[in-house]
Amino acid sequence: MGSRRGGCCGWLIVALVLALVATAAVVAIMKRKPGGGGGSSRRPKPLPVPGPPGAVDSKYGDSLGVALQFFQVQKAGKLVDNQIPWRGDSALNDGKEAKLDLSKGLYDAGDHMKFTFPMAFTATVLAWSILEYGDQMTAAKQLDPALDGLRWITDFLIAAHPSDNVLYIQVGDPDLDHNCWERPETMTEKRPLTQINAKSPGSDIAAEAAAAMAAASMVFKSTDTTYSDTLLQHAQKLFTFADTYRGISSDTYPKLQNYYNSTGYADELLWGASWLYHATGDQMYLSYATVENGKAYADWGRPTWFSWDDKLPGTQVLLSRVNFFGSNKASNAENSGLKSYRDTAEAVICGLLPDSPSATGSRTSGGLVWISGWNSLQHATNAAFLAVVYSDYMLTSQTAAVECSGKYFSPTDIRNFAISQANYILGDNPMKLSYLVGYGSNYPQQVHHRGASIPSDVKTGCKGFDYLHSTSPNPNIAMGALVGGPFQNDSFVDLRDNAVQTESSTYNSGTLVGLLAGLVTTSSIAKTFT
Repeated sequence: MGSRRGGCCGWLIVALVLALVATAAVVAIMKRKPGGGGGSSRRPKPLPVPGPPGAVDSKYGDSLGVALQFFQVQKAGKLVDNQIPWRGDSALNDGKEAKLDLSKGLYDAGDHMKFTFPMAFTATVLAWSILEYGDQMTAAKQLDPALDGLRWITDFLIAAHPSDNVLYIQVGDPDLDHNCWERPETMTEKRPLTQINAKSPGSDIAAEAAAAMAAASMVFKSTDTTYSDTLLQHAQKLFTFADTYRGISSDTYPKLQNYYNSTGYADELLWGASWLYHATGDQMYLSYATVENGKAYADWGRPTWFSWDDKLPGTQVLLSRVNFFGSNKASNAENSGLKSYRDTAEAVICGLLPDSPSATGSRTSGGLVWISGWNSLQHATNAAFLAVVYSDYMLTSQTAAVECSGKYFSPTDIRNFAISQANYILGDNPMKLSYLVGYGSNYPQQVHHRGASIPSDVKTGCKGFDYLHSTSPNPNIAMGALVGGPFQNDSFVDLRDNAVQTESSTYNSGTLVGLLAGLVTTSSIAKTFT
């Protein structure tokens, strides 16, 4: 639903023209339905509940390790145990004008902006991925880098919330930033701060930050109780702030509409309340999401696309978890609301499965769910993540099938859809190209990324645009970057100027990590996060 940012129309025009040429290179367009072949007119029997994590599938284990490296690539601040040889300390003075240390956090994409909204979403879905699939990450020896990436973001979020009703939502001026092409280690431009507060509200961003810190508080609860408690306190205060002082951030700051134009805050309030319910067990938050605001805000019965802007599908799956595994304290009204969330989650799932009567037609011939040209892989990745999570809820609860207009689909059918999207990303596509940089032998060489495109020993100043326009491969590999992805005809033009397809966004990595971790091995998931 929310599309990746609104700038760079010229790149889009160039890329569309080039795509017409690239179409000729798309050989062997798949005639089958990837992820399809399932479904039955009869309800199947429940499958047995898997045991502990079994053997690791090397494809998904290896690609998970690659994907997690992008969090290291995107780090700002004073680096600790730096694993990326061409990266160094940067943005050390961020926040000083407000006497804060906002040096940490992640750069948004191929630029050097820090946007709290998508960064917090990254943290929320990364924390969710760890909560669901921490055992699988451990089996693949990838839990520690996931925790490290998450904490680098939550450290920033804590620092960005210096008082109850203040949250810093942006570091840097996007106009200044985008008019420069340089390495982050050498940038000297002013990096002004933008905040939301009681008079300048942004309920969408505040509630997303609340969700991120509530989810992360559960991740760190068993290893660092003090840090976990700090996160939860911030989450509760941020949610109260978001709910009390209502407003959309991009209405408060219209310039945000050119980058992350939020379409509303109701979905983030439900999302934040749902995570706080899981983190605290406080029925107040469950009642908020189900009884008090469900009918008004949840848009039950109408499936949408999970993204940094639209949290409703994520909320539907997350609250389905409560419906699957029970809530002893839930009232009849709350349970009714939970069932409505689960029914809508199943509508989302039915729309994804290619053999479902209600399957979306928004896919490429190669089988990729495709919704928009800019950053096309975000929706496929997000959808596949929700699918693998939902299939595991079904397996663990021994739910035999979802019904899609009279046709039944098992957890295996749903998992197969997720596998089809993951495999497409990893190279099983008409271009035979891995869209995950650093994975496989054939991946994009001209990622639209400032730091990756400039040799680490070169000082360009602000105007290093020769490196943007160069036709040579990047001198540095942006390991783990998930590039924007193909056009609807499955074509891809590997040019750095083609930001529509070759720019990588940090928020894609959270759900990608969850998707790959869910496929590393089959196992049951925990029935509670705490």
